[in-house]
Amino acid sequence: MGGYAGAAAHACVAASGNAFQEINLNSLMYLHGLMYCPSMAHAAEASAGIPPFMGHAGHPIRWGLLRELAGSDLRVRELGTLVGAPQNLVSYHLGKLRAAAMVTMRRSSADGRDASYSIDLARCRAMLMASGEALHPGLSFECAVRDELSSRRTVSVLFACTGNSARSQMAEALLPRIATGVELAVVSGGSRPKPLHPNAVRALGERGIDISGRSSKQLSEFSGTQFDYVVTLCDRVREVCPEFPGHPRVIHWSLADPATEGVSDGETYPAFEQLATELETRLGFLAEVIKQDLNKGERT
Repeated sequence: MGGYAGAAAHACVAASGNAFQEINLNSLMYLHGLMYCPSMAHAAEASAGIPPFMGHAGHPIRWGLLRELAGSDLRVRELGTLVGAPQNLVSYHLGKLRAAAMVTMRRSSADGRDASYSIDLARCRAMLMASGEALHPGLSFECAVRDELSSRRTVSVLFACTGNSARSQMAEALLPRIATGVELAVVSGGSRPKPLHPNAVRALGERGIDISGRSSKQLSEFSGTQFDYVVTLCDRVREVCPEFPGHPRVIHWSLADPATEGVSDGETYPAFEQLATELETRLGFLAEVIKQDLNKGERT
């Protein structure tokens, strides 16, 4: 435990009486997620000017949650298994991360009683950059310019959603523009294909990408195809997405269907525009993962 939070914990327990003096305070505070004397710990951190990212991400459980969510949107029970903590403790720390706007929650479209959690990587990046600058101006940094890729092989990606009418079609069209320098083979499909939505065409048209000639495809068309990455974009298709050979990296993004945000194309268009913006952000980070995997020789 850090010195400031640890000092606050010692002060709190000492004030409670001699009976607690033999307790291993570090273990106690770890297991209970800094629930003892949080106001004193937070006050000590604030007085020291500790950057918000360090204060929020510095706890072992919260760091574990952020690392898992950086790879895929997940539910509480999945996160509990991955970080080895009970669900109530996971929910407590997710609440802290949500309050810091580092993590968001969305009710599942497959089961309204369930929810998926997502990390806001753009905000985390900004907070991390601010942390470096707070320590020393020389630690202010921008995203590093990567060296030439060590591998030039083609990377195959499948995007899947229920209708293949908007979310997965837009992701399929956007990734090649964003992942510059990477040779890609990108396709998309749906578990219950519907015609391409005109607002998906419009939203990408505003970005200079024409998808008007594309058609929706059934996921079963790709049965037996080997992919490097399979990205599910809605909660329903996540439950029914078939397994593909070659052990692809499976990623889930819980994105709402923009077509349900109104009754007319005019009413739903802002949701399509918002979706396009969110996809651009998420795909930018996916592109970095792909480049890193290529340079490491992974997904081969």
